[in-house]
Amino acid sequence: MAKRSYPLSKVYGLLEPGPVVLLTTSHKGKANVMAMSWHMMMEFEPPLVGCLVSGRHLIFEALMATRQCVINIPTADIADKVIGCGNTSGRRVDKFKAFGLTSLPAKTVDAPLIAECYANLECRVADTRLVNRYNFFVLEVQKAWIDPACKDPRTLHHRGRGYFMIAGETVKLASKAK
Repeated sequence: MAKRSYPLSKVYGLLEPGPVVLLTTSHKGKANVMAMSWHMMMEFEPPLVGCLVSGRHLIFEALMATRQCVINIPTADIADKVIGCGNTSGRRVDKFKAFGLTSLPAKTVDAPLIAECYANLECRVADTRLVNRYNFFVLEVQKAWIDPACKDPRTLHHRGRGYFMIAGETVKLASKAK
């Protein structure tokens, strides 16, 4: 099999590890939401999540000021809302209203949960040492919620340039991990 060179600008589409999420914040009385796919698990207990948030986003300002957020995990059935949130600015649009998202109160943070998402992770910023250089936040999950009715979540996975995969079949393979 012959390999061919691949553009470096497209590498992120090969490595995208997890589902597209909707990150919510609340700052100065205004809730906001953004689509985000650049995140990763860093630790199990306590659960730590690393994520990259551009300094150009209104959510960056809110995250720096409040040091709290919610990672909401949507499924493919609300893909149009997820894409809408990713293609608009919270500076000009109330995304909750524009895309018909339902805000629910969180227990440990001021940022809202999104009712339409099958899982929600309430987070506080645990580490900002890489923010100035890379816009990289380390978040500690404080409380997790899941919809027990959603047995096989079909999450969205960003491949780049408008292409997405939808999570498919779950298989169990031999593993020593519990």
